[in-house]
Amino acid sequence: MIKKNIYVLFLALICCRVSAQEQALDYPWLDTMHQNIASSVNDSVLWFDNFFALEDFDTNEKANGEARIRLGWEPRSRDFSEVSPRFKLRVKLPNLKNRVDVVLSDYDDESPDDNLLSDGNDNIRERHRVSLALRWQRTPGSGLSHRIGIGRRLQPFAKSSYRNAFSLSDKISLRWETSAYLYSRDGLGADFSWQLGYKATTKSMFRFNNHYYFRDRTNDWRWLHSLQKLTQFSEHNALITGFYIEGFSRPNYRVEEYLVSMRWRKNTLRSWLFYEVEPFVLWRRDEHFSASYGLALRVEGFFGQS
Repeated sequence: MIKKNIYVLFLALICCRVSAQEQALDYPWLDTMHQNIASSVNDSVLWFDNFFALEDFDTNEKANGEARIRLGWEPRSRDFSEVSPRFKLRVKLPNLKNRVDVVLSDYDDESPDDNLLSDGNDNIRERHRVSLALRWQRTPGSGLSHRIGIGRRLQPFAKSSYRNAFSLSDKISLRWETSAYLYSRDGLGADFSWQLGYKATTKSMFRFNNHYYFRDRTNDWRWLHSLQKLTQFSEHNALITGFYIEGFSRPNYRVEEYLVSMRWRKNTLRSWLFYEVEPFVLWRRDEHFSASYGLALRVEGFFGQS
């Protein structure tokens, strides 16, 4: 049922504009699809939570989960077949005092998706990152968390992370995160990221993102830098313009690819449904840094309760 309904999301790309009154009346199949997927998510959540329930422990809080499903087509010159499905399911378990989440996703990090073109750099990113993990925090909302699970080509792994954020002034903010992990075959790894944000106006801000990964399997560092401008035109429309660069430390510290893009994101038809249109230009070392022009089209839905 879920798989069938996921593909229906693509039909939303042809619905670019409706009034607030029409949103409540038109396209009832969207509400049916949303209810079916949300019900499937929450049924799975209740099963997980009941598995950990104790007879002497009773909670009035209901288990809940949320799913994020995105489909995209990102054709560019020299590669018209790039399709980028992505999903993430997170389950909160009150029978474990809300300190443990179950996370199922096809990517094993929690970096914001607007840091990079979502899937345009797959030759640099490692594929097959589907992971299923238990995430534990000492207290709900704690910056320190730990994960154990299966990921990256079915490897058992353990990971610890810490994140924090600061307001340096009324307009400047700093966020950072660091983590260390161990995969059964890939070995040890670590990463560190930080983001400097500057609020230019009430409707726009700049972000300077930096991310460094150490990979024990290849004994090198992968680094990513980006500069973005985020502009919010209304409650339902936003634009992200950015310049991105990434590379490796071996065989020497060098750039592997550049990217410039302009991403328009719109909330349409329902509060849980979004689509994106993103023209971009990509330069890659394995293509002799010859410009490759592309247009990414994506649709994204949020299901369940947060």
